[in-house]
Amino acid sequence: MTAIPGIDPSVPPSGPGCVECEQSGGWWFHLRRCAQCGHIGCCDSSPSQHARGHARDSGHPVIRSYEPGEDWFWDFTREDYARGPELTPPAAHPVSQPAPGPIGRVPADWRLHLH
Repeated sequence: MTAIPGIDPSVPPSGPGCVECEQSGGWWFHLRRCAQCGHIGCCDSSPSQHARGHARDSGHPVIRSYEPGEDWFWDFTREDYARGPELTPPAAHPVSQPAPGPIGRVPADWRLHLH
């Protein structure tokens, strides 16, 4: 198999939710998975945009959606969709976890906080 820069299909995801939001008690709209190191961060519509911050700070340019039923990749360097291989499971957060999430931390007026 040919290596794709910015993607390591052997690395598992860091967990079921955004790493930084879990540490700070924050919440997210949708989740994204770093295709190089497995870091789970929140999407650009989320209040904190941790996936983009991780890409900027780590130099890992490619993410994959971490939402159930989605399998697209995004390259922050090109600001465009990208192609990528199957990644180590799981491919998404648990279906029991709502979007936005996690349960108990999403404010009632969450739509007003989206980007």
